[in-house]
Amino acid sequence: MSRRLPSGLEALTELALDLRWTWNHATDRLWSALDPVTWELTRNPWIILHNVPGQRLQELAADGEFQRLLASIIEDRRSYQGLPLSSSPLTAYFSMEFGIGEALPLYAGGLGVLAGDHLKAASDRGVPLVGVGLLYQEGYFRQALDARGRQHELYPYNDPTALPIQPAVADGGSWLRIAVDLPGRTLWLRAWQAVVGRVTLYLLDSNVPVNDPVDRGITGKLYDADAETRLCQEIALGIGGWRLLDTLGLKVGACHLNEGHAALAVLERARSAMKALGLSFTAALWATRAGTIFTSHTPVAAGFDAFSPDLLAKYFPDGRGYLAELGIGLQRLLGLGRIDPGDRAEPFRPAYLAIRGAGHVNGVSRLHGQTCRRLFQPLFPRWPEVEVPVDHVTNGVHVPSWDSRWSDELWTAACGRERWRCAPEQLGPVIEGLDDGALWAARGRARAELVERARSRLARQVARRGASADGVEAVSRLLDPDILTVGFARRFADYKRPNLLLRDQERLRRLLTDERLPVQLLVAGKAHPADEVGKALIESWVRFAGQPAVQQRCVFLEDYDLTLAQEMVQGVDVWINMPRRPWEACGTSGMKVLVNGGLNLSVPDGWWAEAYEPDLGWSIPAGPDPWGVSPDGDARDAEALFSLLEQEIVPLFYRRDPDGLPRDWLRRVRASLARLTPRFSANRMLGEYLTRCYLPAAEGVARRLADGGSAARALDEWATRLMTHWPVLRFGRSDARPVGEGWEISVEVYLDDLRPGDVTVELYAEPASSGDRPVRIPMAARGALPGTSHGQLFVAVAPRDRSSSAYTPRILPGSTSASIPLELPLIVWQR
Repeated sequence: MSRRLPSGLEALTELALDLRWTWNHATDRLWSALDPVTWELTRNPWIILHNVPGQRLQELAADGEFQRLLASIIEDRRSYQGLPLSSSPLTAYFSMEFGIGEALPLYAGGLGVLAGDHLKAASDRGVPLVGVGLLYQEGYFRQALDARGRQHELYPYNDPTALPIQPAVADGGSWLRIAVDLPGRTLWLRAWQAVVGRVTLYLLDSNVPVNDPVDRGITGKLYDADAETRLCQEIALGIGGWRLLDTLGLKVGACHLNEGHAALAVLERARSAMKALGLSFTAALWATRAGTIFTSHTPVAAGFDAFSPDLLAKYFPDGRGYLAELGIGLQRLLGLGRIDPGDRAEPFRPAYLAIRGAGHVNGVSRLHGQTCRRLFQPLFPRWPEVEVPVDHVTNGVHVPSWDSRWSDELWTAACGRERWRCAPEQLGPVIEGLDDGALWAARGRARAELVERARSRLARQVARRGASADGVEAVSRLLDPDILTVGFARRFADYKRPNLLLRDQERLRRLLTDERLPVQLLVAGKAHPADEVGKALIESWVRFAGQPAVQQRCVFLEDYDLTLAQEMVQGVDVWINMPRRPWEACGTSGMKVLVNGGLNLSVPDGWWAEAYEPDLGWSIPAGPDPWGVSPDGDARDAEALFSLLEQEIVPLFYRRDPDGLPRDWLRRVRASLARLTPRFSANRMLGEYLTRCYLPAAEGVARRLADGGSAARALDEWATRLMTHWPVLRFGRSDARPVGEGWEISVEVYLDDLRPGDVTVELYAEPASSGDRPVRIPMAARGALPGTSHGQLFVAVAPRDRSSSAYTPRILPGSTSASIPLELPLIVWQR
């Protein structure tokens, strides 16, 4: 419910409900004017608006200066809302979590923060997009550390009335509800909506009084540990989410699945097409998969959700309910989520369903794309790993959400206010011209602000643990705003190696306490509640930071969240990231320091593997095993980490000219700002998704659904014909002879009752070197083989830069309108 406000202040409700304030610095002054203490503690205008005393509102209603500020911000919002939208069809973006701001805590980590940045970038660029997620009663946990550094998890209740969201309203004014059938009952999902600039985020909530008590808890906790609850969450997100879009009458072109949690939307979208056009399930899947994009963030197979066949049988009973509507049996459904559809013992993995129901699959960095091809290769038997149909779109961050006010001023002066709505490559040359003095001054102010905020956080931490007034006062003198500040913050998990610096504590102690070239270190992060190893890693840092010799220069900041992340990336000079390669799918924390003039020190994993250049930051050399399993890898990387800090990074920071400026350091900062910030922005990322994924997907699904789905029906008939005859296709004799500068290679092919146009016959040769694409040469049909019923002769000329034996004939499905092998992974090789 909205509070009734004094005349002249009514627009505050509109502003508070628009989450654009999470990245629009201009509104900070407005909310601080209402209640500076609450604004500092919550960063939630909706709470401020409902708790500020009435007398204060009356004062502001009569305050001319405040009224002028409010009017200018309202005018800015109206101008922003009136910017032209792209003409592209609507994209639906499904994600289990969204990290937009601490006022809407519906995220657990990088996946959700990336989803939030995606929505914000769509708003800025005017890309028609709608988000679909779940409204959790608890969300992810809050972290509290005891005096020993032991992590304790707290789960505050997400009171919808305190969140900047509103109920979605159905025709007639009632709250919009979506029905999903579960075993023996109906699950009702209430719909909420959040305004994210020019994008709407819809959130489904099972905490509805008419539901069973157990069902009300389905959206109780983000990533519930119970497998059955998790499956119900994925049913609510995928099936309920697509039904919500249908109920709202939204005409969706592309459907983007951000990880496999929403994979069941594949089924519901197909069911919707079946109902509308009278298609069979397979024809509907052919139609709708063209419009689906699946993005995986998972670097290891164990990271995919897996559900037992018995659990799937409970929620999708064979021959009844939902499967009866689809016209398929339980084994068909299970097969869509298995490597081997016929293996009845194999669990169901939604990520595999997402792949089989998508027209485009991508990882989130170039290296992760390679990792995904290795992970998903079993779904494409007999296809070379290099041809597994997984692309990559490297993640980016929504820069206005992460820049400090000092950085914002610097960029605005150089590039203008609209810089993140233009082509990002235009920004680099302008930033190259930044003045050293202005750049160093901005860095100093940002570092000082980080120190001030860290001291305030530390004071609250020790006071909560019962420290004396003197103890709280002592904390206010920790850290130094004028020395090299190094930071890292992440989920504390073994593979992320957050304790690499603690392998040699004495060496780290010397680095921190050097009187001539001092360093200070800020650390933050949470461990999963069930990860005892991760919790022990946190305790190790808290113990180290508590030692009298280093406590002035090393702090652990508890309860890592979006607000703390913003403070850290805005103020640090160097950001450290040391995961085991290639377990960091992308990693975006290091991208967030770029706009603020921070530099990166990382292993060549995720985004840094494609971003690193010697003049932009520092990289730990990759070991002999590029997949990070060398037994001495941690010791080798720790040594390299210390060596870089001691011999290069620290001396470079303190090397000053007569004007007191570290010119060589600033040269790196400027290069990083100019060349990396635009490249790893969500602006660039969204542009790639739009041109490479969303527009082709929308065009593809529209084409297949046109004319009553005739194209989809034809593809279904063609695929059925191929699968019927494929097992008996075979090669006969082959021959190779030199012709000019090439090899003329001919081969006999027996196609059963298939026509030559149903298949593609080609020569294949392995890539000549790492990073190259394989050689593929189409073979032409020369006519029927005499004396045979189904034999055809195919011929091609191949280059003679390698022997004729390097080329292997193979048969593939032949279609210009299907994506092979993603949509039909059939293949026959000559033995």
